[in-house]
Amino acid sequence: MSSMDMPPPFQWGNLFTQWSFSWMISAVLLAALLLYLAGVRRFNQEHDTSWSRKRTVSFLGALVIIVLATQSVVGVYDMTLFTDHMVQHLLLIMVAAGVLAMSAPLELCQESLAGKAGRGVNKIVDSKVGGVIGHPIFGLLIYGILIPITHLTGLFNLMLEHMWIHYSEQAMYLAAGYLFWRPVVAIEPTRHPLSPGLRIVYLFLAVPVDSFTGLALVMSNHEMFSTYQNSMRTWGPSLLTDLHTGGALMWIGGDLLMMLTIIPIFLLWTRDEDSKVDDLDARLDAQRAAAGLPFSVRDTEYS
Repeated sequence: MSSMDMPPPFQWGNLFTQWSFSWMISAVLLAALLLYLAGVRRFNQEHDTSWSRKRTVSFLGALVIIVLATQSVVGVYDMTLFTDHMVQHLLLIMVAAGVLAMSAPLELCQESLAGKAGRGVNKIVDSKVGGVIGHPIFGLLIYGILIPITHLTGLFNLMLEHMWIHYSEQAMYLAAGYLFWRPVVAIEPTRHPLSPGLRIVYLFLAVPVDSFTGLALVMSNHEMFSTYQNSMRTWGPSLLTDLHTGGALMWIGGDLLMMLTIIPIFLLWTRDEDSKVDDLDARLDAQRAAAGLPFSVRDTEYS
């Protein structure tokens, strides 16, 4: 990025007023919205039950987060400040992609497309390739590869120098994030479902990815990206401070978001286990009653 392309110095007073709209991103998001709503309409026409409003709201929420990440003040400085890029990265792959998974776009596509298009989508999903892509291990591997390769290699410089690579990176974050969060959200049907306990293990396995990448950035004693060095930025934090702050944000912010996600899954897991215990007790009591035996010890203790 040359000094001619650089935005004005960042000011907190412009946090909510500075926007940079991209016609291409806007067109893609508008097309996605229209396609999703058309799918909802077709689903409601062809099924006895209506498509979940929560899923539709989730899709709208994902689009709003994408707009904030790419066209608000975050999008203005995403190629000027490394810290700002990291904010955008977390919003896309950790937040927007997770909310997108809650909208179940693939299931809607399968249930609403008719004719040759519908058969084609179902054939891909049911194929061996579809099974591999939809497997939780694949989502975890893609996440584990994408994060370090886009932040610790020369690919980051290319992203700063070429806008089409920058847009491709954003799309990759959303796609990889969707594949990563899909088995965690566990809304869409899948051939490889994870129990709540395994979902927690899955998230714990992903934590070192952000930690390793963030620590590598924090521990660097020099600016890692030549494009920033050549940008001639004269305001804001020093190049090294910006790099370290962005690395710390990935390390701490990424791990914190993972931990926060584990909490509701853990609560679901404990509730699920309690429900299994209650069901088992009920079946045992029914068997004892049929055999004329006393009820379980747990029931008689508090009678």
